[in-house]
Amino acid sequence: MQQNDLDRTDRRLLGMLQEHGRISNLELAEAISLSPAQTLRRHRRLEETGIIKRYEARLDSAGLGFGVTAFIHVTMERGHIRDLSKFKSLVAELAQIQECFSVTGDIDYVLKVVAKDLKSLSDFLLDTLMRIPGVSGVKSSVCLDEIKCTSAMPLDV
Repeated sequence: MQQNDLDRTDRRLLGMLQEHGRISNLELAEAISLSPAQTLRRHRRLEETGIIKRYEARLDSAGLGFGVTAFIHVTMERGHIRDLSKFKSLVAELAQIQECFSVTGDIDYVLKVVAKDLKSLSDFLLDTLMRIPGVSGVKSSVCLDEIKCTSAMPLDV
């Protein structure tokens, strides 16, 4: 399913689910002005086609004791292609890494990492990240203030 296959009702359904992930099917049907059966069919179709990838609770990192968020730029050794699968699998296993993107430019990856404090971040960088085969350098930027953090997609654009 592509963006062009989504009609106005699908977009309204997705918008409601982004804002109210625990909404009941009946409440969702009322909000988008469809019958519960039609709403459920659309909802399931959006799940089956992969437009809805998963459901999750967004947790407060500071409330859980993670006082530091950092963005880490990772540079790989040239010819790192042999270590690429190992890097990806290790990154997937490390709970501190919330997001990882392969990017263009002078760096190879950008990671979003959470840590309890600066010492924990330093330990993670030196004892874990820098020891991954193929990693030649890291540069970190510590987040001073979170201005916007969302996973909501812009549905009206």
